[in-house]
Amino acid sequence: MAGFVQIIEYRTSKPDEIEALMTEFSAKRGADAEGAAPARGILCADRDESGRYFAIVEFNSYEEAMENSQRADTTEFSERMMELCDGPGKFYNLDLVQTMEYS
Repeated sequence: MAGFVQIIEYRTSKPDEIEALMTEFSAKRGADAEGAAPARGILCADRDESGRYFAIVEFNSYEEAMENSQRADTTEFSERMMELCDGPGKFYNLDLVQTMEYS
């Protein structure tokens, strides 16, 4: 199974601002059908540790993820997001092995 997932772990005291930034970025990216883009994104808050969040971003392939990371709008988004974080984020780069759907 092809696919690539990036998980960004971060801490912030400004979760609403980050959520708004992600919504804005997604809308702009959706309007621009050019170039590589994530297939899906999920934003999660840690129930056990207040202030810790995870952005889970799925791509169709590693190559598309790398192409996406080179885009100017992705760089701008990342910089703006990190300004809202309380310290540096931690990145996990994962090859998708299996997807399971439950009804």
